[in-house]
Amino acid sequence: MKHLPRLSAALVALAASTAAQPQNYVPYAPPFPVPHIGTRVQVQVAPTPAVVRRQEAQPIEPIDLPASIDQGIDLMYIDPDIAPDVKRRGGLADSGNFDDWTGAPIDLFTAVNPGYTELRRGLMKYNQRWGDLPQVEVPTGTVVLKAGAKDERIPLLRKRLGLPDGTAFDAALAKAVADFQQAHGLKADGVAGNATLRSLNLGAEHYQRVIILNMERALRLPTSEDRGRYILIDAGAAKLHMYENGKRVDSMRVIVGTAQTQTPMMAAQLRYVSLNPYWNVPPELVISLVAKNVLDQGMTYLTDRDYQVLSDWTDDAVQVDPATVDWAAVAAGKKEIRLRRGPGPWNSMGQVKFMLPNDLGIYLHDVPETSKAAFATDDRWISNGCVRLEDAKRLQRWLFEGNNPSASGTPDERVDLADPVPVYMTYLTAEPSADGVAFRADPYNRDAPLLARVKLPDELQTASVE
Repeated sequence: MKHLPRLSAALVALAASTAAQPQNYVPYAPPFPVPHIGTRVQVQVAPTPAVVRRQEAQPIEPIDLPASIDQGIDLMYIDPDIAPDVKRRGGLADSGNFDDWTGAPIDLFTAVNPGYTELRRGLMKYNQRWGDLPQVEVPTGTVVLKAGAKDERIPLLRKRLGLPDGTAFDAALAKAVADFQQAHGLKADGVAGNATLRSLNLGAEHYQRVIILNMERALRLPTSEDRGRYILIDAGAAKLHMYENGKRVDSMRVIVGTAQTQTPMMAAQLRYVSLNPYWNVPPELVISLVAKNVLDQGMTYLTDRDYQVLSDWTDDAVQVDPATVDWAAVAAGKKEIRLRRGPGPWNSMGQVKFMLPNDLGIYLHDVPETSKAAFATDDRWISNGCVRLEDAKRLQRWLFEGNNPSASGTPDERVDLADPVPVYMTYLTAEPSADGVAFRADPYNRDAPLLARVKLPDELQTASVE
């Protein structure tokens, strides 16, 4: 019988006279393939060095991240003045002999983001509920294990979930499977298919690492003592939260980037809104849809739908007579043009954009009524990197403290906020729950390359004697 690594019974206070360096601790070998993580990341950017006002689908170009940016953990601070006091907290951790990436109780000594404390407590609950169970492997197979099933793996499954010895897939086993699924981000149907068995076989130690990894992410966010207002966008959950004086006051669903066009981890000041915005048509749609329809239907296809051809992607671009464009070359992908659509119910930007100037071209925006149904689905990782809002008007009211600006009818009308509001975009794959921690999927596959950096208590003890 193959045994998985066993998790220690409780998280002990982590202190050591000498910090464990990466070369000194026992590396974690994840029981799954880990992709290489380099120094480049693909995000949506415009092909112009100016502060971008691009719409949501410019060509994807690789961006070199600063050496100080830890992919999947750190935020890119577009406005450094709003960065949380990471250095101060790190200094306190060092002075208390706490090691990095250990889930140490730093929050007992200094203010941190509430998510850190909640996940630390959730780690203890998780350990108590799942960590002390027998870490035996249950092989996957072609037969789904469910109520009434007869299979030689059922005794192993019962043992793995801490139930009395037996061969029956009874109600108690179905409940134990459903409880595990609920806690680990799986469909809680009480049926042990291969996805559930693979999750079980990762072992409790794997999930402890995931919790600590997310604690590190939370450590980079504003603390409970930070005054004022800010917005937190969690691309891992596809949700937006509004905070005032350290407390969450409202939330909504959002739509974020796909795995290929990821919403980056960044922080910037939301400085103004754009009312009745234009929509820059994604280049691939210009090729596959618009250009071909122009060839079939003529220039009226553009004028009837309020499309405009522009000279380039800069703010100073001028309109171009569409009759002068070689539409056959555009349809063939041999010529690129900038095409935008005027404000209206057809506009993919909806009625308002929320601008946080940055060279990555990332912003928040409304959607037309015909697109609202997408927010009711669980698959909300479908944008080109920007953040689509479930209720843009509600966010606008909050930002302007109930005094919503009235649109004059002018396209792309800029209205500045009286005071900029910080926006933090992070990525969490575990969140506190009543039972401890609830795990989520990792749509951007950011966890796997980082889990080896997490140091568990046993590894620290090993490193301290070497």
